[in-house]
Order: sequence, then structure tokens, then C-alpha cells
Amino acid sequence: MRQKAADLFLKASEEEHFSGTALIKKGEQTLFDGAYGWAHRGFRVPNEMDTKFDTASITKLFTAVANLQLVEQGRLKLDDPITEIIDLSGTEIPRDVTLRHLLTHTSGIADDADEELGESYEALFLHKPNYSIRNNADFLPQFAYKKPKFKAGTAISYNNCAFVLLGLAIEKATGDSYRNYVTKHIFQSCGMNLTTFAAKDDGDAQVAEGYELAANDKGEPVWRKNIYSYPPIGTADGGAFTTVGDLHIFMKAIAGGKLLSENMTNEIMKPQTTLERSFDWGGMINGFGFHFCYDHEGKLLRMFKDGCNPGVGGFMAYYPASDITFSILANQTSDIWELHRKVELLVADHYSLY
Repeated sequence: MRQKAADLFLKASEEEHFSGTALIKKGEQTLFDGAYGWAHRGFRVPNEMDTKFDTASITKLFTAVANLQLVEQGRLKLDDPITEIIDLSGTEIPRDVTLRHLLTHTSGIADDADEELGESYEALFLHKPNYSIRNNADFLPQFAYKKPKFKAGTAISYNNCAFVLLGLAIEKATGDSYRNYVTKHIFQSCGMNLTTFAAKDDGDAQVAEGYELAANDKGEPVWRKNIYSYPPIGTADGGAFTTVGDLHIFMKAIAGGKLLSENMTNEIMKPQTTLERSFDWGGMINGFGFHFCYDHEGKLLRMFKDGCNPGVGGFMAYYPASDITFSILANQTSDIWELHRKVELLVADHYSLY
């Protein structure tokens, strides 16, 4: 299995379809690990297993855990309207949208760029500098004044800015910044020593640069840096930097009850809505940050979180029945989902995943 997985990643890397790292563990036994491509293409600095990558929307899991911690402490309540927690007067955010709705992508609020409708996130910054967006509150003008898509709790629509509101709720409840709270109570708490909120305009940041495939004036394929494609530093909806090793630590900390109480651990490890999306292989149901995939007989296949932005991507899956974690991080345009699918089949041939 190890060699076949290595061959798949190496082939993708040699064909310039992948640059990044991957890690598969059963418990604490490493089944596969590998680093491919370049952290910096210009100087040919190779990616290594401890290279830090932009997690994109995997950061939403950190936001979800932080909110649940504050719920446990009584500083937030899942069924409280977000409009009663932070000041959203004059906006189009409905008064019945709760933290629970925001956490499960059932809020119905408008997003700044609706990915499900094919809207381009990069296009938001054609006339507005992406570097002007550095904190959660900076996002509000981009979505809070747009009409909602549907009534809260009646449908599902993946929503980035729902997690921006959750980040603002963290800041309101704690009196601290989102990044400070998450760094102290999640990263430091469970030993994610290589995870940070690095800024892309920080000249000393020791992170992999992101590269997006584009075309030059002659129509020839070229790689371009993603430095103008989205905000320069992570916020509650995405953008923390981490390693595949730290993602494993994080997932084991969740499953092992190190970040949440036993009761709240049980809650984050299961679906939180009856709304389901159907696929040819089965169905997917949202939880608090995680997505849960089931086959047609109702057997849990995996719980996961993924993310992508121009030039970066990430996928973290956990298989509770076998205690296997599988993480991929990429710093170039990559089909990480297809890589995950192919390697998952290899793992399933040797281990009882489900």
C-alpha cells in the first residue's frame, strides 16, 4: 500500500498536478507519509513533512471547536441568535439565525462569494485590495447587507461568512482576538506546535508559498503566486497554516476528548442536522464543522473537512471505526479530492476502514 500510494503522489507531482504533503496514520502508527514539490518554486526549496501550508477552510474546524468550548463554559449558547451576540444592526442577517445554523451551513445568509453558484472569490478583490481584509469584522461589508438565500434551518448551503460571524462571536464572548484565542486554547492546548496564523506579507514567515496555474500573454501555462487572490492572513473562515502532522494531532485531540468535554466531543463527532445531500455513493450530512459521509445502507464512511483557495488546498479525513487519519495539504492548484479517493481505495484494500 505504501509504495502504491507513493507512486500516485509522485506521478502527480512529476506531472505538476500536486505539490504538498500527505500523511496517513492508524492510531499513532504511520502507514504512509510523503512530501512532494516545492515550497518555493523560484529558489527550488522542496516541501518537507514539517512544511507549513495554508489550510484554507480546514480552519473552520478550529472555529467550530472554539465556539463549542465557549458553549461549554456558558459564554455562548448554540441556539442563541447571532444578532443577540454581536451588533448586526442595519444588516440583512435575520434575527432567527443561531450559532447552530452557522456551524452547520444551514443559516441561509448570503455569502461574499457563493461557491455553489460558481461565483469567483478572487473577483471580490478586483476593485478592493485583498490586503485590506485582515480581521473578521473587515468581511462584513462583503456579505452582511445582501439578502438571505433561504430561511434558517430549511436548507443547506455551504457558507464561508457564517464562520466569520462565529469568529466575531468568539471575540465578543472572550474579549480577545480570534487568532489569540484559537492559538492559546486549541493550537497550544493540544500541542500543535507548527500551526500558526502567518501573514502572506510577512517576509519572515516560514511557510509554503501558494501557486495557481494561469496563462501568460501567449496562452502558455505559467505558475503565479496567489498573494493577491484572497486575504493575507487567516481568519475564522480559513487561512491558518499547519502541517499534516499537526492535523493528525488535532484530529486525535478531538476524538480523544482533549479539547472538549465528553458530551461535547460526542456532539462534534456526529451529524447535527437532518438535511442530507445525496450522491451516487450515498449521502453527506453536516455536523459542527465536519461533514459526514454515509453509504446507502447508512454506514459511516468518513468524517472530513476540506478546503481550497487559489493555489492551495487541504483535505483531512478521519475513519472512526479504524482510527485512521488521512491528511493532504497542497500549495498549488491540485485535485486533492481525486488523490484522496485513489489512495483511500488503496488503504481500504489493506485495512478495514469502515
